Amino acid sequence: MTVHPSLQPYADAWTHSIEAISELVLPLAEGEWNRATPCPGWSVRDVVSHIIGIECEQLGDPRPIHTVARDLRHVVDEFSRYMEVQVDVRRHHTAPEMTSELEYTIIRRSRQLRNEKRDPAAMVRGPVGDPVTLEQAWRLRAFDVWIHEQDLRHALGAPGNWDSPAAFVARDVLLSGLPKVVAKLAGAPANSAVVLDVHGPVEFMRTVRVDAAGRGTLDKAPSLGPAVTLTTDWETYVRLAAGRVRAHAVADRVKVEGDAELADAILTRFAVTP
Repeated sequence: MTVHPSLQPYADAWTHSIEAISELVLPLAEGEWNRATPCPGWSVRDVVSHIIGIECEQLGDPRPIHTVARDLRHVVDEFSRYMEVQVDVRRHHTAPEMTSELEYTIIRRSRQLRNEKRDPAAMVRGPVGDPVTLEQAWRLRAFDVWIHEQDLRHALGAPGNWDSPAAFVARDVLLSGLPKVVAKLAGAPANSAVVLDVHGPVEFMRTVRVDAAGRGTLDKAPSLGPAVTLTTDWETYVRLAAGRVRAHAVADRVKVEGDAELADAILTRFAVTP
């Protein structure tokens, strides 16, 4: 147990997902590490490299001194260039090198989590160097590892863990970005409401209410006469909200009721991850 019980659910969720990833990739043949994932430009090897790299940074390891080539099509801004460094530096590592480093990183990080004595509100280095609370850092790592677990499962044809502990962490992280999508990015009118109804392994209904000033808030209460109701399954919601698929590609899996133009604006801007 960690000293602070509020951190334990995130530690448990992270552990469940990262151990699932280890089990997924350990038996892979060399060629399977090159399979494409839903992350643009990233193979199975690249996703695992990203996970290793970020966990090492959370351990306090220095970032590699490495220059990323300027002609990588999926590197489109400074954020993606920052993230690419830990990936590109491992791009030619062999399968045994990858699994060995992953296992060693899991051991080190697990020990760090078990021995954590800082307050959850303590400020620490975030995933891209920005300061965040310790609790938020743990929450984001549980979320990120689970999302990438699903990327790997998709690439390897090994579905699973859609209702694992980290799935519920992911639900809350993804939903936290929904008010901005509805109110700011899609421009839902003042004093309107948009309902999201998700079914499957993780089921929930949430309402985004836009107030008179155009600010969006999220709550669990249903809305009478919402401007838009979006109904979909959990997997489709995750893939849309995490930017793994465009709305037009899964149009048959999203039921739209109400203002079609507003619904289209929301779905077009639905991704809340960088």
